[in-house]
Amino acid sequence: MVSALNGPTLAASRAALSAAMADDNPNISDDAESIEPGEIQEVNMEAQAEGIRTVFSDPTNFNVKHPLYSPWTLWFDSPMTKNRNLPQTPISAVPQTPGPLPQTPGVAAAQGWMEDIKRVISFDSVEEFWGLYNNIVPPSALPQKANYYLFKEGIIPAWEDEANKHGGKWSIQLPKDKNKPHVDKMWLYTMLAAIGETFDPSLTTLDPSGSPPNSLITGVIVSTRPQFYRISIWTRLAPGMPDDDDGLRERIEGVGRHFKVNVLGYTESAKLAGPLATDVEFVSHKDSEKKGKSKKITI
Repeated sequence: MVSALNGPTLAASRAALSAAMADDNPNISDDAESIEPGEIQEVNMEAQAEGIRTVFSDPTNFNVKHPLYSPWTLWFDSPMTKNRNLPQTPISAVPQTPGPLPQTPGVAAAQGWMEDIKRVISFDSVEEFWGLYNNIVPPSALPQKANYYLFKEGIIPAWEDEANKHGGKWSIQLPKDKNKPHVDKMWLYTMLAAIGETFDPSLTTLDPSGSPPNSLITGVIVSTRPQFYRISIWTRLAPGMPDDDDGLRERIEGVGRHFKVNVLGYTESAKLAGPLATDVEFVSHKDSEKKGKSKKITI
């Protein structure tokens, strides 16, 4: 049977099993060699479990990984990264992922803007996410005009990317003075909802072909500005775009509702509008590019 785990995850699992079943493993009885064919070897499962290390118990040397539905990449920019040859990120103890930008369609059009954005690291497991999260500066401590971009691997955080060009974004703008104690938790919950694929409930259903639909979510962003924070969820489709269908608006609204109620913790009827705040609003990237009033969906 072919394993459903990817290479790194399978290797980690095999290493953990090999360590647990080694000849000098105290969890295996001394008379293991005397077992007759067909007999079952008794294993002290409680003692064996003590050899399993997760990122929660050992953030550096964990030996068990739980794969995510999709791999993700964290990007970062701030005034310190503008026009610099070397990345000046607030990342500590996290190795940077080398290599050029992924050459997906539309990248050439975004290259100028993307020159200032630094790709930090890619990950594909729960443990690697927490290892990353535990070693980066939280949004509340970032400098003004800094941004974290968490996007699915192979998708760059630009409108021009093939995965984004027909989509849009849900976003909320939060006054800084009232939300500095809360923005870190809001951003964490937003990332967890993204990598856990809970924003789009339709992923739990099957289309006529018997397969789940493609996730609407391409990435999430947190931005710090002099007077507010902004958290955004980018989608690959938007109502009225070429790939629209009868249920797309309902799916888009479901993402915004989940974002507002289950991730940010507001009631659905809460009104957040104000001088520096917005309700949870959706606008397509095409409408964002147009001058004048955009067509918005508000939750």
